[in-house]
Amino acid sequence: MTATRELLAEPLKLRCGAELPNRLVKSALSEQLGDRRNAPTRELAELYRTWARGGAGALITGNVMVDPAALGEPRNVAATPDPAGYRPWARSVEGTGTRLWVQLNHPGRQSPRYLSREPVAPSAVPFGNRGIRTAFAAPRALTGEEIEAIVERFAVAARTFVEAGFTGVQIHGAHGYLVSQFLSPLTNLRTDDWGGDAVRRRRFLLEVVRRVRAAVGDDVPVAVKLNSADFQRGGFTEEESLEVVRELGETGLDLLEVSGGTYEKAAMMGSGRASSQAREAYFLDYAAKARSVSDVALMVTGGFATPGGMTEALRSGALDVIGLGRPLIVDPDLPGRLLAGEDARAERRCPKTGVRLADSLLEIQWHTRQMHRIAAGKPVDRRGALPTLVQAGLTDGLNAFRRVRG
Repeated sequence: MTATRELLAEPLKLRCGAELPNRLVKSALSEQLGDRRNAPTRELAELYRTWARGGAGALITGNVMVDPAALGEPRNVAATPDPAGYRPWARSVEGTGTRLWVQLNHPGRQSPRYLSREPVAPSAVPFGNRGIRTAFAAPRALTGEEIEAIVERFAVAARTFVEAGFTGVQIHGAHGYLVSQFLSPLTNLRTDDWGGDAVRRRRFLLEVVRRVRAAVGDDVPVAVKLNSADFQRGGFTEEESLEVVRELGETGLDLLEVSGGTYEKAAMMGSGRASSQAREAYFLDYAAKARSVSDVALMVTGGFATPGGMTEALRSGALDVIGLGRPLIVDPDLPGRLLAGEDARAERRCPKTGVRLADSLLEIQWHTRQMHRIAAGKPVDRRGALPTLVQAGLTDGLNAFRRVRG
């Protein structure tokens, strides 16, 4: 365990010169702890204070939306140009050595009907899945001027959060949100400068990265979360994704987090090739390919369970950073225990119903509820599936009602 501890505890110097104190990073989790005006709450700061004490080298926030009028969930935090409201959140990590990075996002068409009756997207392409289509209105295609304005929103939000005290920025380019929609030929049918071929489809992401870098300066880490593929026929392929990785590396990107899937095909929820599953992480095969086209630092999230599996992945050279998400909800102290050399497992305690659709919803709702308990100073509970789903229905309905009326 000594070798494992030393490898996990090794600092990582990023291209910009900033350093991560160890190789364990909390990946983004949607906390749903914004207030009715989509500002961060005291509970959100308390949640991050708890995680910071847990020992991770960095914490990446849940998706902060760059446009208050475009939300993915009713209690998302949304960016405004005033840094003052974000400073208590930034101060939550003080005294721990943990870095706090903001994840910036725009939902595009993935904004529910009760939040947006006419969401925007690269093209007016509704969801193909009938069940999902009932929850999301058909989007309107963005104009060129609107696209430029959204790119600028990413830059302004990045500058605002850095001024507030956040020490890094991650751009969410995965899971079917707006950046991912621009990358996919299924959702980007444009024939102008923002679509028509793979090169123009990736222009939006590259412009966001360049504008964010210009806004925060050369010394602040800039990262991207990117799909290895969207796992849909005719969609964003692994080959295209690797070309994006190559070009992102040429922009001077500091860290690339590998993920995959969309709302319609949620690979990020636990699918993956058997070879990757055997080695615990979901996207290790892709990470090794990404390493061959760029020397940008790589982070893989999802599937890690044991110190041995984490160490093996780092030692293989396929990645530089271990991303931990939901296991840090179950056990906020897990990074510190791993760094101390304990044989600690990344636990998963979410209850199951045995019904696939219900379990997909339950997976999200149970973990969200536990984050809210941690934020309130309460321990993780062991409620069963039915009480969790009932509580989620009541809470989500109330939040949606308040948002629509507010």
